[in-house]
Amino acid sequence: MRFEDIIAEVDAECRRREVRMLGKEKAVRLAELIKEAKPGLVVEVGTAIGYSGLWIANGLRELGRGRLITFELDPGRAAEAGQNFKRAGLDHLITQHVGDARQETRKVVGPVDFLFLDGGFENYYPCLMNVREHLSPTAMLVADNAGIGAAEMADYLDYVRRNYDSHSEWFETDLSWNPKDAMEISYVGASKRPKSDKPIS
Repeated sequence: MRFEDIIAEVDAECRRREVRMLGKEKAVRLAELIKEAKPGLVVEVGTAIGYSGLWIANGLRELGRGRLITFELDPGRAAEAGQNFKRAGLDHLITQHVGDARQETRKVVGPVDFLFLDGGFENYYPCLMNVREHLSPTAMLVADNAGIGAAEMADYLDYVRRNYDSHSEWFETDLSWNPKDAMEISYVGASKRPKSDKPIS
């Protein structure tokens, strides 16, 4: 099946069951960032049923390089994602792990060029700390739900904003459960911005 058809099906299934997903607006931006970063290795925390993983892996396929390692706590959702990856012809680019990402990401061997965080908000910081020493010098970090989850991921946001060139990008979506939200995008290799009292937006 065509990528567009698979994405449409997974999108519809997420909406029907209220499986939290990016939505097309943020997914298109994520795909742009993948093409900008040209990563050799992408690590994703929060596979769910594969919506964002499909976008990431399709971007890698179009680049003709790179692979995705993705982590999911729920075995049923991970299995469903695996079927979606296979139907889209992208499974050869993806390695799935089932378990608590706060533990499992410790096993990642880098260099990690792109880290995408889209799981439990309180898990973002420990997952980043697990892979921090394996980040490539030009790695990009993308954290979803930086608007609605800001309080729960405050330790993560504080860390990336103090240490990396980091900014929030806001999106309006047609998702009933999350009509407006942000992604925090951080460039590890960029020089740290001067400290400022101005809010980051």
